[in-house]
Amino acid sequence: MKEGVLLVGEPMGLFIAQEEGPLDAVSSYSTAIAGAEYNVAVGLRRLEHKVGYLTKLGRDPFGKRILTGMKENGIGTELTTFSDEKTTGFMLKSKTSHGDPEIFYFRKGSAASTLSPEDVRDLDLSGYGVLHMTGISPALSDSCRAAVLTLMERARAEGLFLSFDPNLRPQLWPSQADMAEFINRAAGMCDLFLPGIAEGRLLTGLDAPEDIAAFYRKRGTKTVVIKLGPQGACAFDGENGFQVEGFPVAHVVDTVGAGDGFAVGVLSGLLENLPLSEAVRRGNAIGAIQVMSVGDNEGLPNRAELARFMERSGCAV
Repeated sequence: MKEGVLLVGEPMGLFIAQEEGPLDAVSSYSTAIAGAEYNVAVGLRRLEHKVGYLTKLGRDPFGKRILTGMKENGIGTELTTFSDEKTTGFMLKSKTSHGDPEIFYFRKGSAASTLSPEDVRDLDLSGYGVLHMTGISPALSDSCRAAVLTLMERARAEGLFLSFDPNLRPQLWPSQADMAEFINRAAGMCDLFLPGIAEGRLLTGLDAPEDIAAFYRKRGTKTVVIKLGPQGACAFDGENGFQVEGFPVAHVVDTVGAGDGFAVGVLSGLLENLPLSEAVRRGNAIGAIQVMSVGDNEGLPNRAELARFMERSGCAV
């Protein structure tokens, strides 16, 4: 795979509750930067890969902070633009000792939601070998859905490797049927599709990983990797598939960002010409590291940290 990964999405301001309880009862928050694609961008940069980010931000404190964060992490900002009329989205995240945290979004009508085919039709993609997107961007608006399809079609025509993580946010879609129709269509255009097992079941109505993978491979997806949580992941790049076991987690701190960490591991492994099984193993490792960390991307490891974790777990990088 050619080096250079282009991420497309919506980075947001993030308020993280500093005490447990429902969000309407929280009195103090810390702040950070959130967004599935932003998390992947940060993770890939920490593993020393070239990354660019296509997004729109508002000319507001959140937008300025995100731009600063991108620059501090070495994420390319040449495709990041600002809106004078629209604001940057933000979100609240609860603190919890058990299960997934409560999330509440303030992103309707955000700058990123105005992305349109006109914004991507004439982009210079020559500096990138990989396009990675999630199902969040097309959920933001009709123009975002059209932009995502336009960009995927352009990327395919220009020979980029297409990677897609469904990252389902049903509350952002007009309906579950619209969500499934679009995501399944996009998956059929991809070289790599990364659903979680629950997402695969919701999108296809099928239960077993091998049946979910067959559903997408019949539609044209080249490789399907299905995340199984603590059990690791199943990968299918032909008629036969294989499972890669997960890594033990001492204590789950925050489940948000685990799937993004998994994508970082798989994509970085493939960029480094690792066999698919080893790329998936790296994905499992980074996902495990991330759930033991506070915040959406703070735990994503650099090369030395990843090597130490995998060595302690009895695996080479």
